[in-house]
Amino acid sequence: MTEEEIYAFDRLGYLVLPGFLTGDQVGILGEAVDRLETHALEHVTLPPRKVSAWGSDYHVNEELGYHVKGERAEGKTLIIEDFWNADPAFDLLLDHEPTTRYIHGVVQGHATINNSEIRIRYKGNQSGTHQPTGPKYTYDYNADGIDCRMVRFVYFVHDVSEEQGAFCVVPSSHKSNLPSPYGNDPDMEPEMLSLEVKAGDAILFTERLRHGGVTNRSDQVRKTIHVGYGPYWLMSQNIATMDEPQHILDRTRERLSKAQNRLFEPWAKNQ
Repeated sequence: MTEEEIYAFDRLGYLVLPGFLTGDQVGILGEAVDRLETHALEHVTLPPRKVSAWGSDYHVNEELGYHVKGERAEGKTLIIEDFWNADPAFDLLLDHEPTTRYIHGVVQGHATINNSEIRIRYKGNQSGTHQPTGPKYTYDYNADGIDCRMVRFVYFVHDVSEEQGAFCVVPSSHKSNLPSPYGNDPDMEPEMLSLEVKAGDAILFTERLRHGGVTNRSDQVRKTIHVGYGPYWLMSQNIATMDEPQHILDRTRERLSKAQNRLFEPWAKNQ
């Protein structure tokens, strides 16, 4: 990370990174997301089921190893978790040097993946504004620099304007000492900023930042890939497997390199 990027992330709580993925990578990931959306929509209402610790009802897909909830309808969203098991096309994000470099700039020590989800938002859907609190979401700055616990990359496989349901943030809110009085409707919150992006861009942010997604008022289905990172001691932060070990199938681990596997190993020491 450059000095300017470190300053901006510390001050604002997020970075927009233009052209973070190549055109070929966007194509590979976009096609994989489309394939997985089709498969998930065919199975989302079927058994076997799992009710998460947060009360959400998921389909557990034993064939491809993902969890999914939601539906394709106006105002609705489809959330597919643990997509690594479903398609090796996503592995390019595990070997993505720019991602690794930025994560090392904001998470101290050995960082691992704790969240992996594809969010597919249909017309009329919005992601309610939220700002997690508690020890898993802290943001700090010390003698070694920025020290985040949970951070997230959002990768964009197509352009997303404000009209198309842009990711949105309240800049600098990660340093607020008070809870927001504005509820969870991102369209109605003062100081909420929509971050318009192009295909291949990425957004990195601390989960301590107040964030969400404004209403998708277009006919475009909004598709994004989310990968969360944090200190090695954090377990899964996917809703379906909250605080459990990462749901990585044996056949997936056999496919991955040693370095890639270490990204899914909580409590692994940096040796």
